[in-house]
Amino acid sequence: MKKLFLFFAVMPGLIFGQDISGTWGGTLEVMGSSLRIVFNISSENGQLKSTMDSPDQGAFGIPMDNTVFNGTMLKITALQIMGEYEGVISDSFNSFSGTWKQSGMKFPLNLKKTNESVTLRRPQHPQPPFPYEMKEVTFRNEKENITLCGTFTYPSQKEAFPAVVLISGSGKQNRDEEILGHKPFLVIADYLTRNGIGVLRFDDRGEGCSEGDFSTATSQNFAQDVQAAVDFLKSQPAVIKDRIGLIGHSEGGLIAPMVAAADTSIYFIVLLAGPGTSGKEILIDQNELILKSYAVPDEEIRKKQALNMDLYEMVINAKNIEKTKEKIEKRIFRQLKKENSANLSDDILKKQAASQAEVLCSPWFRYFLTYQPANALSKVKCFVLALNGSLDLQVPADKNLSAIEKILKESGNQKYTIKKFEGLNHLFQHATTGSPAEYVKIEETFSPEVLEFMKDWMMSILK
Repeated sequence: MKKLFLFFAVMPGLIFGQDISGTWGGTLEVMGSSLRIVFNISSENGQLKSTMDSPDQGAFGIPMDNTVFNGTMLKITALQIMGEYEGVISDSFNSFSGTWKQSGMKFPLNLKKTNESVTLRRPQHPQPPFPYEMKEVTFRNEKENITLCGTFTYPSQKEAFPAVVLISGSGKQNRDEEILGHKPFLVIADYLTRNGIGVLRFDDRGEGCSEGDFSTATSQNFAQDVQAAVDFLKSQPAVIKDRIGLIGHSEGGLIAPMVAAADTSIYFIVLLAGPGTSGKEILIDQNELILKSYAVPDEEIRKKQALNMDLYEMVINAKNIEKTKEKIEKRIFRQLKKENSANLSDDILKKQAASQAEVLCSPWFRYFLTYQPANALSKVKCFVLALNGSLDLQVPADKNLSAIEKILKESGNQKYTIKKFEGLNHLFQHATTGSPAEYVKIEETFSPEVLEFMKDWMMSILK
């Protein structure tokens, strides 16, 4: 589950004539989905600056590189995402008729001036006062000499209590595993703590107040961070030392078995949409299912999958990763140039190709591609709960739950429970199609029945 990270250098634009400062909004129709786009334009010393909001993708205040208005035509450029808006203002100066171009594609986008602010409803997010204790904590990963920080919530009563560590999915995440305005780990931590279980959730290395370099880390490094979190819980006087568990979502469901296989004091693990197949297989399945959800034609999917598989093999078989990255960058550039219906410049296409090649050749991606969950799962002897939703397009439920069960059964671990919930997506929201495009539009953050099932299972084994 990747979160979008964007960085732009803000470059001032120019104003000619009519002042267009203010908020301008419109809707993009992209692959069957409607995406609201808002440009916030301001004027400073006769120059224009702007930011962009994409509320339906949970992105706000994204700085634009250049904003120019010549009295008739507005042009806004975002180089890092290969995005560009061009629009002609109406005679009444309250709307623009134009086009959004990105990654070789173009879509109609008409803007209207508005005073309305966009908000996302997230009714499950808990609000104070809380009927439990909460404190900000830090702990050390001594192996890598970094300090991590998080929030520890625990019952107010004086009796000793069990505790869990929450492990986030892929991409740099904060302690709430925040995505598109949702904070699933905040919801899970609140629910479990209200039911007598201590919960430690923490910022990934390099995120928030946690130290460390995220870009050079792999799942194995993240497992060391989780072990440091477990050691912190063991140091807390009120925590029952032999009743500590791990709850991992998505990639976190891959990391939890790594830690439990190495630390036999772990009493249980919960895998929320955890992988049971290799990273390469996960990515191939994920790409196909998501493209289908966007109504991409089968032949186009076949071509994209063939390219992806070629690129994955290049990474897997790389002897010199820098030379391989150069080859991959050239391969992606040729493909982008072939698909460049929006006539973006070669410079923009090269930046996109370089960015994609950087991701494909990163330490994390190379590790994930070939990692087999069975390596750790087969060594796990504690209690295991594996849950998934039938509409998960990122870690398909049937294939991965079956693989997890097969690994556990063949390794002799009979202390497991496997369950698929109908109608839930990768984030464990009640969904219609499971498409990632729905995530932000769904007000529910995390299914109440999954929370209850998880809590009841934990209580049954903690007796």
